[in-house]
Amino acid sequence: MYDVIVVGAGPAGSAAARYCAMAGLRTLMVEEHATIGYPVQCAGLLSENAFAECDVSSKSVIQTVRGATLHSSKGCELNFDAGKTKALVVDRAVLDREMAENAVSAGADIMVKTYASDIRDNVLLTKGVDGHREIPFRLLIAADGPRSHIRTIRGMKPPMRFYSGIQADIPYEIDTSFVHLYPDASPDFFGWVIPAGEGRARVGLSGGADVPSRFSSFVSQFGDSCLHQVTGTIPMGVMPRTYGVRTLFVGDAAGFAKPTSGGGVYTGVRSSRYAADVASVCCEKDRFDDSALAPYESAWKNDFGKELDFGYRFLEMRPKVSANDIDDVCRALNTPEMKRVIVEYGDMDRPKELMLRLLKNPTIFRLAGNVAKSELRSLLFGGWR
Repeated sequence: MYDVIVVGAGPAGSAAARYCAMAGLRTLMVEEHATIGYPVQCAGLLSENAFAECDVSSKSVIQTVRGATLHSSKGCELNFDAGKTKALVVDRAVLDREMAENAVSAGADIMVKTYASDIRDNVLLTKGVDGHREIPFRLLIAADGPRSHIRTIRGMKPPMRFYSGIQADIPYEIDTSFVHLYPDASPDFFGWVIPAGEGRARVGLSGGADVPSRFSSFVSQFGDSCLHQVTGTIPMGVMPRTYGVRTLFVGDAAGFAKPTSGGGVYTGVRSSRYAADVASVCCEKDRFDDSALAPYESAWKNDFGKELDFGYRFLEMRPKVSANDIDDVCRALNTPEMKRVIVEYGDMDRPKELMLRLLKNPTIFRLAGNVAKSELRSLLFGGWR
């Protein structure tokens, strides 16, 4: 019998398996795909903090980034340069494989090309390269992505909504030090161009509707060649409860993608730390009832819960912001003082502090004319300090 079975070998799953194995728990990681890291479903842009959380070598790093440029469809360009590395562009397949290897090195077992098909009592039923198997466990950690099958089996409610995304690697010359953001490319989210090495860029966007047509229009601005294209699903809004029935949900399976950017590596890996801590205590005490699992949810909420809540409220307001609003805000921020604030307080993983500072600027607040003022006041004064 395994103490812990982790379903899914993305960054959150591999981190959970590694931490559990390091704690002395007999751990198994089950991955449905034949190769770790495929298919790639990520833009591959990680903050320095997110990359550090992964605890890997630099061999997956393609490019370092020190700033960004925001483009409005009305002609404004807002460029800010931190003057030092703020983010890294990575090969997610290489990153994921190294994280899985680290889990195995820590003592975790791994089964690839193995699908977790069902759960009966405390037994995981799998189908795969080894045929049908029944694997008993004491605790399950679900890291099987936004459309988590384990979540369905357990009868747990899903995240609040799902966005889809499309990205293509294309031959394109771009300043490799900057990411480019295009809010108007997808009116309920945004589009991006990320440097991916000399002469190559990742062009993509995400949203809640019309994503293929939006993407087709957007990518056509950058040429007609495509080296590689990927699609993916982004969960927006955390599932109502992230534990229950001997199961902890981590990463995208729990809905931990950041609503401000869609990224989920930082929150996924951090959630896995807390899951492993609770798993260790549960196994030591031989208690797996919901009250024993509840400290997991308290832990991640105390860490990044308010950031996700704050970001989701911004996401709900995003469709109310017009292209003219985006342009006005872009121009208002395009001053040395405001760019200094962006550089000083900007944090890809914890954007709440910067957002609050920008919203408290009278000019920015006034320019958000199409967004309900009551909602903005709620964000500013509604217990987010």
